[in-house]
Amino acid sequence: MVTSSLPGALSPARRARDLAELAGATVDVVVVGGGVTGAGVALDAASRGLSVVLLERTDLAAGTSRWSSKLVHGGLRYLAHGELGLARESARERAVLMGATAPHLVRRLPFLVPDVAGRDVTALAAAGGRLGDAVRLSVRGGRGSLPGTRRVGSDEVSRLVPGVRAGRGGVVFWDGQLVDDARLVVALARTAAAYGARVLTGATATAVDGADVHVRAGAEAFALRAGAVVNAAGVWAQALAPSIRLVPSRGSHLVVPGSALGSPTAALTVPIPGSRSRYVFALPQADGRVYLGITDEPVEGQVPDDDATPSDAEVAQLLETVNQVLAAPLTGDDVVGAYAGYRPLVLPMSAGAGPGDSTADLSRRHLLQWDGPVLSVVGGKLTTYRAMAEEAVDAVVARLGRGARRSVTSRLPLVGAAPRPALERVAAPGRLVTRYGTEAPAVEALGTAVVVAGRPETEGELRFAVRYEAARTVADLLDRRTRIGLVPADRERAVPVAERVLAEEAYPTGRDGHSI
Repeated sequence: MVTSSLPGALSPARRARDLAELAGATVDVVVVGGGVTGAGVALDAASRGLSVVLLERTDLAAGTSRWSSKLVHGGLRYLAHGELGLARESARERAVLMGATAPHLVRRLPFLVPDVAGRDVTALAAAGGRLGDAVRLSVRGGRGSLPGTRRVGSDEVSRLVPGVRAGRGGVVFWDGQLVDDARLVVALARTAAAYGARVLTGATATAVDGADVHVRAGAEAFALRAGAVVNAAGVWAQALAPSIRLVPSRGSHLVVPGSALGSPTAALTVPIPGSRSRYVFALPQADGRVYLGITDEPVEGQVPDDDATPSDAEVAQLLETVNQVLAAPLTGDDVVGAYAGYRPLVLPMSAGAGPGDSTADLSRRHLLQWDGPVLSVVGGKLTTYRAMAEEAVDAVVARLGRGARRSVTSRLPLVGAAPRPALERVAAPGRLVTRYGTEAPAVEALGTAVVVAGRPETEGELRFAVRYEAARTVADLLDRRTRIGLVPADRERAVPVAERVLAEEAYPTGRDGHSI
């Protein structure tokens, strides 16, 4: 049993206490949205000394933030579109994540562009990779963070991605990969809580009326007063800011066994036919699976609250694109899971009323826009969440006239973070260290029995999620704190274990006497 407290613990008791204290309270900042942007804003604001409440209607990382490609990238695609500033920002923020903020959650990942995709393709990849290297070297922390771009021979291609058709070489460049995007969001939220932020999941901001923010949490309804409201609701931001012009798009991924590609150790990179800047990636994961992505399809009409699902056309496009370079083509039978998410792309003010020819061509720059006391921050990319949050809180501090003027988050480690030499000395299984960092021993102490035979996730991870990470439901445990739910067959087998852990961890009527 773990008896020591951990920083920023989002326990059932803390949630109940925060809910009881908030009705009629006055705070500096209310953040709406518990994705990577909202959690990043909450941390930046709290670390500057502002009082903060984060409201998330379902769960941390329940929306777009858990459906990414899990990459911390340096912006090669931005260079292809001539957006040098955005590429430098991405490279800088990648260095921050890898070196200071979350070294335990990010690893170096080689990307292979094989010659069998076309020598013109690899020539372009080599040029782009070297330009990306130059951008990386120009930002603080970039030097030494990643190896340089290089050509490789046929033997190296076969070693990195055995499933590629043999006999030719290729180009390798490097980028960053998150072990899990949802874990980054949870770490951000807990670090914000360690600085005093109140983080409430299952709490919906139903309206903002001047300084009053109306909230519903289960059967409870109350209001609190805020100096400023930061709207970080992503594709749902228009509920609080109808004037924002968003053009949502859907990005989809397939989950396949790594053995279907020969258990690759590099990301396979294949251009989408007819495009010079869009690729399908086959991204190897620590659990032995591979994610194929990503598509970019416009979403018509209102974005639903439910999770997105890949269309048949997207599944076909992903398989057909990667099959161009494989010795044994993938089929639908190889797909064991799939996921999709919505991107909150911003339509430029100079554009017309429609989305244009392609959402893929819209910039990933973010937007800051005030509407009375509500500051909306939308767009951007997961990699640049911290820069977006810093800019948003700068605007809030200027408006309120209080709080530290400068952000400290570029050098602020998240819970569990430590320099890599220290992480290597943590006395716990390596897999847990890559997900929990220095807190891995606490997770291991809560139980080592696996949740599902053939998978690595443990009951200790589920218990840790309830006690320290605000998990309240089976979906929280299986779809976000762990990613068992990415494979439906595994999720079905895991549900009884998750239900038992929730009951044993005193949800709904245990230590604190409150229901979920």
